[in-house]
Amino acid sequence: MNRILVIGAGELGTHVLRSLIQHPFGQNATVSVLLRSETIGSADPVKQREVQSLQEMGVKLVPGDIVHDEESILISIFAEYDTIIGCTGFVSGKGAQVKVASAVLAAKTTRYIPWQFGVDYDVIGRGSAQDLFDEQLDVRDMLRSQATTKWAIISTGMFTSFLFAPSFGVVDFDNTTVCALGSWENRVTITTPEDIGRFTAEILLGKDSDALVSNQVIFVGGDTIAYGELAQLVERLAQKPFEKRVLMVTDAQTALAKDPSNGLLKYQMVFGQGRGVAWDLKETWNFKQSLTAKSAEEWARENLV
Repeated sequence: MNRILVIGAGELGTHVLRSLIQHPFGQNATVSVLLRSETIGSADPVKQREVQSLQEMGVKLVPGDIVHDEESILISIFAEYDTIIGCTGFVSGKGAQVKVASAVLAAKTTRYIPWQFGVDYDVIGRGSAQDLFDEQLDVRDMLRSQATTKWAIISTGMFTSFLFAPSFGVVDFDNTTVCALGSWENRVTITTPEDIGRFTAEILLGKDSDALVSNQVIFVGGDTIAYGELAQLVERLAQKPFEKRVLMVTDAQTALAKDPSNGLLKYQMVFGQGRGVAWDLKETWNFKQSLTAKSAEEWARENLV
């Protein structure tokens, strides 16, 4: 029996939990989720429905807080599980991912999928505009320097919805604008949380699980698209021209110097530089396994048109 603990039940965590439960080999696993006590016992009707939905799926609720709990408490929790999957994202703040990884390793967990569902941090390297990325490299160093816990990093690129979110500053359907980060030739790999959930479940529970969770980075993707192609896509779907502009890296850098805590500008700089944020879909694990995933156009047609 594989005892699995998912840390967090946000957008990604919920899809990972559902995919684990629904996987053909899911009956060979017990699936639990780590949630803050105040979430489990919340009087908020929305949170109550979310918690009830998890329980109805068959997910066991485990109280815990990766930010405020002492590492010794996390170690005692993690020691009860064979596999731990981090799904909390960067909202936990600085230090959280290193703290979790340290606790996982101290608990001698058999397998670990850390929160690295994003870009290729190895290629981006240290000292990028997004300072949180350095912590991701710290986690990789910790994992690579030990041999007790097997791990896999699932690189997914950007969440598809984020690319189309007006707050990201690339596509704004309402104001018919599209902005390229760095250049129109720059590309970005995107994957929906639903597809990430499916891929994660297959990597952990599928027939090739032992070979996959073997201390490696696994690249997946739903689409890899250039900003020029993205502009053509949104104009085709909206059936009208969009105003187009390019945010040069130097302009983002100047703006960031004036507003050094602006997280959006940090991301825009990294993606504008175009390193480690895109990979060939034909080289992805899911493509080689003939596992289809939602493209940018499919997502946009379902959600924006």
